[in-house]
Amino acid sequence: MTTTITLSDSDYPALLAEQQRLANQLRLVTVERDLLKERVKAFLHRLYAAKSEARTHPAQRDLFLNEAEALAPPGAPVAEEVTPEAIDVAGHSRKKRGRKPLDPYLPREIVRHELPEAERVCAHDGARLVEIGTEISEQLDIVPQQVRVIQHHRIKYACPCCDESIRVTPAPARVIPKGLLTEAALAWVVTAKYQDSLPLYRQAALLGRFGGDLSRTTLAASMVRVGHAVQPIINLLRDHLLEADLILGDETVIQVLKESGRAAQSKSYLWAQMAGSGPPIRLFSYTPGRGGTHAQPLYEGIKPGAALMSDGYEVYNGIATSRGVIHLGCWAHARRYFVEAEAAIPKTARGREQLATQFIAAIGELYAIEAKAKELSHDLRGQRRQEQSRPVLAKIEGLLLQHLHGVTPGSLLGKALHYLSSQWPKLTRFIKNGAWPIDNNLCENAIRPFVVGRRNWLFCDTVAGARASANLYSLIETCKANSIEPYTYLVALFRQLPLAKTVEDFEALLPWQLVEPKTA
Repeated sequence: MTTTITLSDSDYPALLAEQQRLANQLRLVTVERDLLKERVKAFLHRLYAAKSEARTHPAQRDLFLNEAEALAPPGAPVAEEVTPEAIDVAGHSRKKRGRKPLDPYLPREIVRHELPEAERVCAHDGARLVEIGTEISEQLDIVPQQVRVIQHHRIKYACPCCDESIRVTPAPARVIPKGLLTEAALAWVVTAKYQDSLPLYRQAALLGRFGGDLSRTTLAASMVRVGHAVQPIINLLRDHLLEADLILGDETVIQVLKESGRAAQSKSYLWAQMAGSGPPIRLFSYTPGRGGTHAQPLYEGIKPGAALMSDGYEVYNGIATSRGVIHLGCWAHARRYFVEAEAAIPKTARGREQLATQFIAAIGELYAIEAKAKELSHDLRGQRRQEQSRPVLAKIEGLLLQHLHGVTPGSLLGKALHYLSSQWPKLTRFIKNGAWPIDNNLCENAIRPFVVGRRNWLFCDTVAGARASANLYSLIETCKANSIEPYTYLVALFRQLPLAKTVEDFEALLPWQLVEPKTA
């Protein structure tokens, strides 16, 4: 049965309006669905995909890593690849392989292997064999941890004529007064935790196997006390850091279980600061929050006119404005948003024509220029940037302006475009000075050891422990930045720190200045 509905002329406008409303609603629902699908795909990519941002598909070769090859003009001569020397054998071709020689400075113990007396006779004429040389081979031997006790005997003196004068040799100054661990033992625990990411409970178990029956609580208390004892060195490092012409900053999460007025699940933060000029310095600071009130004191005293490199976190804008410094943007962060947007594109649709891929390729051109100018002086690098990087920036800006308002703001690509737009003035400042970096990767690399260690020890128990950890991480990473072995430095520092009295004494204990006195 067919029902016929008759509409009058006055009903058509309402019907058309309803049709348009439903079409708009369908379009909105479709956009929301696509955004949610994109978010789900991005979330799954973070969970299960490789963490590297490198491209592997031939159509989207990553210029960030292979920019020199991909950007070479057609017909340009290709540098000959250096390969290990090959050994040609009939029917075979293989690389020469050999065991890496052991360190010649390692102590060596010689073990002689001799033939039995009965076998030192010539099988042809019966003459006695004589020694003419040796065949030498080496093996690496490891002596397990040696735990020992240093017993201090403080001699007492008395007058033989009366009982009024009794004197005892004073105890030597120690970095931890009446501490249980020697300076070398403290340095071993510090480097094991903050350089090798070995939690204290594992260290306690390791020491227990060799007779060092120490509890985790004892080790933790020692770390807190020694972390507090090195505060004068940290203060001097901060003074030198704030005098630098360039400072790089970043932050990461840290959890503190016992913090007054806060739940154990609350997020606290560890701020990383790195000197981009002068002595290499890496500083870490603990704060209970991430706001400007916590970050601003870390930059108090920074030299006006200096440059500050950071990501797009708004707090750094406030620091740059209030402190009168030049704020630089990080191209690695800007690129990362486009990498995430590209990863959400179905594989069948990926290619160089995709907008995210175009931006990644253009940013790769900037890094190609930087790679070629790496060894140049600051002046020559700045000139190279003006000549070569400026046109690339103009191309990126053209792409940005062309597509900024044509992409859904809530999508991954829309977020990448709006981040690039908001950071553009800071991102383009690096071409004005050859000493300024193009990204904040150096600071991120400095903070990475802490992030790796955090996966093992998970949290700090107290605020004092978090501050001590920040100080000790600062010393470890500053040593590494100065190509100094952290353990050797810490042993020398802990021995000499109790004897320092003046500012000059403490200055002499900075990583790039400390010289261990020779013992007689």
